[in-house]
Amino acid sequence: MANRLGVDLGGTKIEVAVLDADNAFVWRQREPTPQGDYEATVETMAALIERAQVEQGSVESIGVGTPGTISPRTGLIKNANSVVLNDRPLQRDLEARLGRQVVMANDANCLALSESAEDGAAAGAGLVFGVILGTGVGGGLVVDGRVLIGRNAIAGEWGHNPLPWAISPDEVPRPACWCGLTGCIEQWLSGPAFERDYAAHAGESLAGEQIAARAQQGDPPALEALKRYEHRLARALAHVINLFDPDAIVLGGGMSNVQRLYEHVPQIWDEYVFSDPIATRLVAPRFGDSSGVRGAAFLNESMARKLF
Repeated sequence: MANRLGVDLGGTKIEVAVLDADNAFVWRQREPTPQGDYEATVETMAALIERAQVEQGSVESIGVGTPGTISPRTGLIKNANSVVLNDRPLQRDLEARLGRQVVMANDANCLALSESAEDGAAAGAGLVFGVILGTGVGGGLVVDGRVLIGRNAIAGEWGHNPLPWAISPDEVPRPACWCGLTGCIEQWLSGPAFERDYAAHAGESLAGEQIAARAQQGDPPALEALKRYEHRLARALAHVINLFDPDAIVLGGGMSNVQRLYEHVPQIWDEYVFSDPIATRLVAPRFGDSSGVRGAAFLNESMARKLF
């Protein structure tokens, strides 16, 4: 198998990587994502891809992980929290710029695809749910190595369901979401949401990593904020387990670096999942913040597989 190229289009950075036949990185580079400038974003992606091919030679396929998804009706990006992408023909524009075919999927699908591979954290799992807990919150499904897109191209878009089972006055009224609805999981479980929750209770603003570090040291306000976050994540993932019954759930995004989530959240979701003891595994991404670009490189092969 020839080299494959993946692109991870994030809100703050664009990463391009080339993988060899053994899934090893042979080239990778990152550039800041141009803010609020669609044309510059396309050009930055294309320039990085061309640089990779100059330095590594031609590639068999190009896959792109992006916020949101491509509308089957219009071919335009929809549902991206990087709103400059919405209603834009990103795939067509990038293909025209490069002069070749590009495969594109949601970034959470790419995470799930990377970690369900034979060297991933969810290796051997038939059904994997990938969760992005970053600037936004998204989800993606991989079944037997194939990304599940869905009739409306929104399979796994769990971040824009409401947070279930409100248990405290803090969770009512529900916060407004950029999508136009209120109470979306994204408004409770994104990195910025975690920071807002801490600030509302502690009276000071801190970055998510600082809050997590303080919690680890036993700081009461930080510890309470993390406990609230864990309980909300557990309830939200209980819905996923009730709907899809996955073998494994893998977390990505900045909040996936909080190690205590992997122990505490499964202890809490037992109360909400409609089952006897739950065998679903909650796992950290083996490839960290490069899991998305890896999964993007796998997209062409995944799309060619038959489901079931």
